[in-house]
Amino acid sequence: MIKFLDIFKQDQKIHSLIIKDIKKLFKSGDFILGKSVLEFEKNFKDFTKSKYAISCGNGTDALTIALKSLNLPDNSEVIIPAMTYCSTAFAVFNAGLKPILVDTEYLKPTIDLYDLKEKINRKTKVILPVHLYGSAADLTGIKKLIKKKKIFLIEDCAQAHGSLDDSMIIKKKKKIGSTTDISCFSLYPGKNLGAYGDAGIITTNNKVFYDRMKKIRNLGSDKKFKHDYIGLNSRLDTIQALILNRKIKNLSFLNKKRQKIAKFYNKNILNKNVIKLNYSKSCVYHQYVILVKNKNELIKKFNSKKIDFGFHYPYAIHQLAVFKKKFSGKKFKNAELLAKNGISLPIDPNLKQIELKIIVNTINAL
Repeated sequence: MIKFLDIFKQDQKIHSLIIKDIKKLFKSGDFILGKSVLEFEKNFKDFTKSKYAISCGNGTDALTIALKSLNLPDNSEVIIPAMTYCSTAFAVFNAGLKPILVDTEYLKPTIDLYDLKEKINRKTKVILPVHLYGSAADLTGIKKLIKKKKIFLIEDCAQAHGSLDDSMIIKKKKKIGSTTDISCFSLYPGKNLGAYGDAGIITTNNKVFYDRMKKIRNLGSDKKFKHDYIGLNSRLDTIQALILNRKIKNLSFLNKKRQKIAKFYNKNILNKNVIKLNYSKSCVYHQYVILVKNKNELIKKFNSKKIDFGFHYPYAIHQLAVFKKKFSGKKFKNAELLAKNGISLPIDPNLKQIELKIIVNTINAL
């Protein structure tokens, strides 16, 4: 079996260290917002080169907390891409706001600036791009569109740990998570940086937002029995922080291995019936998605060869059952194309050359 992602194998070298760390934690009893949580927040802040980091329970909560910290009026409009995971839209609703969908760019997994420009109006309070598959959205282009407008820019970085902002004109690009109002990361086990359970983290350079978010993630409080906001119970467990402190040391190395796999796919997938997407230059390839018209045939071949695969995602936001009435009559052709023909190839950093050749040969023989 060629696995899509083998977390056990990926982390095998640090398992004994993690177990030692957890045994020490059991003795200390420091389970909630412990010393290791503060250490991880510092490590992640330093990794992204941002001023502040606030850990939380998961990526969905990270987005919800970020949106709540803006203190916007109910039903303020938040623009999100039509192709993203459901959590992006759920977070907008959880914060009492209204999501407005924008198409993705043709053959790119990120937000289309032309459609975005058409959707921005007086009710728009937030632009929330998603760096889907680890491919950075055009943040510079978005900033130009909202310049001199009272519109916040919040990033969904759930799949972009370590990606660079390739839209920047300067030679030395900054990391995603360091150049906008607030940036939100999921640390779900399958992410490029993943815990062994649910976890999330938020970065910002704004002290006011930082102080608010720190309270909101802890039931609106920074002191016991003193609650300044209606907050969430969304604190990062110390056990997960221990694990993440070990794993973050290998993140850049594993991202490079993913980029090497993507380079192999780019060079060796030659089937003319397969369309390769245009990813940002410094993409960290949380997923490597191709478009295949006869997708079911490829699925059969993958199953026969015992090649694991995935779908990211089989439905655009407006196609999900929960949102069909909400976005009735809406069409987003590029997002729909990704949903209809997209298939995610194995992207485990430890894939062997022979396994990659089997995957590519199976695709080329389609």
